[in-house]
Amino acid sequence: MDLLIKGGTIVTAEKSTGMDIRIEGDKITELGCNLPVKGEKVIDATGKLIFPGFIDTHTHFDLDAGDFFTADDFESGTKAALVGGTTMVLDFATQNRGETLKEALLNWHKKAEGNSSCHYGFHMSISDWNEITKRELKEMTAAGVTSYKLYMAYDNLKVHAGIMYEILKAVKEEGGIIGVHCENGDLVNTLIREQKALGHLSPKWHPISRPAEVEAEAVNQLLTVAKLAEAPVNIVHLSTKKGYQVVEAARATGQQVFVETCPQYLLMEDSRYELDGFESAKYVLSPPLRKKEDIECLWKAWKDDKIDTIGTDHCSFHYKGQKDRGIHDFSKIPNGIPGVEHRPALLYTYGVTEQKITAEQFCAALSTNPAKLFGMYPQKGAIEVGSDADLVIWDPEYRGIITAGEQLQKADYTPYEGFAVTGRADKVLLQGKVAADQGKVTIEKAGRYVHRGPCQKTGLKVE
Repeated sequence: MDLLIKGGTIVTAEKSTGMDIRIEGDKITELGCNLPVKGEKVIDATGKLIFPGFIDTHTHFDLDAGDFFTADDFESGTKAALVGGTTMVLDFATQNRGETLKEALLNWHKKAEGNSSCHYGFHMSISDWNEITKRELKEMTAAGVTSYKLYMAYDNLKVHAGIMYEILKAVKEEGGIIGVHCENGDLVNTLIREQKALGHLSPKWHPISRPAEVEAEAVNQLLTVAKLAEAPVNIVHLSTKKGYQVVEAARATGQQVFVETCPQYLLMEDSRYELDGFESAKYVLSPPLRKKEDIECLWKAWKDDKIDTIGTDHCSFHYKGQKDRGIHDFSKIPNGIPGVEHRPALLYTYGVTEQKITAEQFCAALSTNPAKLFGMYPQKGAIEVGSDADLVIWDPEYRGIITAGEQLQKADYTPYEGFAVTGRADKVLLQGKVAADQGKVTIEKAGRYVHRGPCQKTGLKVE
């Protein structure tokens, strides 16, 4: 049935406007004040905000961690995303060494297809670069994969500077964008060994083995390589003031650098690693939580429109049975935390309501910028005639407390336990239908794969 949303305030990256929205099928067909009812079902959005569906730029669902998998697969992870207002996730199809990109993409399609309750797309993580891989980039473009990820850490995934240079140049020719995990992996390995040799085995030593300098040095190396390759680059999960200062220095020379950060780096300090016993293992992720000055730097950067996207890096592991594998050795704690469900409410509460950012900036970082950066605008990330009817009707008056017992995420804890939130997704529309209503999924497994085009923020043109 077609819908008419009346009485709400549309929030876009540019402005907020009181306006009605007519939806026919899965598209927005009319915007205006006091639109007449033509037999559609009417949704009264009086007092509510209406956002284009949120996009999580960074999730890891159904990830093989060796002899076990992450707590959330595409079925549970996308349900959790949807109830929070996220109508699309970008997960990482990972090429294992020895695999082709085509094989990696097929593997992730098998995980997601028919299981996803929100829309999805894939970044392609490249770990094995050769002539075959290079030729496959055109196939990836044809398959709607136009963004990639490289790692500077993790021995089974990391690529070195010379290979990074080649990949950056090749992806630029396709009009794509590369996101990079910036930690100096060799330094991390050495610092972990150093801590363990000192008998430092508890989770509190995790951040000591991955200090801010390790991120900043890697950011500097990446931007040096990207400058030589004359290629734009996206830095994922930036966590430190030192790293951000390197970015700003490069931008001052005219270099095109995009930045993603995550809720955990805006909301939690590294004092969490001082919790008694093994409890602090719940906060072991990479990069680790940082200091107050880093948090303040990132909020200011967002306020100044210098942060482009906010992903979660949702990589969930159970505290019992998975995180506790490292109870006697912090380096064996699987790295990652859950977050896909609570990202919008947390950032609205501690960003918009505390006036650190505006509602428009919130919309830009969670929806519009991701859509443009990853080749989906204005199909996604916009409330315009012809745009997809993936919308979030947001209740700014809602008050609640985040608890693990009430979440849809499958992990047996949440790092945001006890956080008070103001505002939530009251109704979430997917393809013009109410797919989530007041925290409950009403339509399951209706998510579709989104075929993406070139990056729309670099100015690159693809022949």
